[in-house]
Amino acid sequence: MLEEIDKTVNVLTKGGIILYPTDTIWGIGCDATNQAAVQKIFKIKKRLESKSLILLVSDIDMVKEYVENIPEIAWDLVKNMDRPTTFIYPKAKNLAKKAIASDGTVAIRVVSDEFCKQMITFFGKPVVSTSANVSGEPTALLFSKISSEIKKNVDYIVNLYHENIKEIRPSTIIKLLEDGNYEIIRK
Repeated sequence: MLEEIDKTVNVLTKGGIILYPTDTIWGIGCDATNQAAVQKIFKIKKRLESKSLILLVSDIDMVKEYVENIPEIAWDLVKNMDRPTTFIYPKAKNLAKKAIASDGTVAIRVVSDEFCKQMITFFGKPVVSTSANVSGEPTALLFSKISSEIKKNVDYIVNLYHENIKEIRPSTIIKLLEDGNYEIIRK
């Protein structure tokens, strides 16, 4: 696994695009602070730029670097979720412009997958995570279901878990509101 982490971080550092297993589904990713790399993700996915992206971080402390203020409720919610959950935080900062939604929010998930956690810790910055499919096509839950179009357009394919049958649905999404409340966007 360490060799794969090293190769992946090397590609991310150079502004490359990766195809990698996450704690939910296979994703396409890049350095979330690199505008050119984030732009490539939209191009590969043929995704409307008005649609926001999810970012992965290794721990809740990393979130502090990329949002102005973490609402108090976030701490309890992050600790008590029993499945992968993405939180939409108000007032994003220090990220590529296209990684931030038009309303200034950012969707961030603290990963539980060991490969992702170590890779992001070693990289030291958030990584974009968007499903490994062209927009409008079905989400590929298994590596074998990822289209050749996606595979040929990334710079590196992580060589782990290709044979695993891990049909997990996308993460729950919760929007944290500035008034201290929250709203469930996707269960």
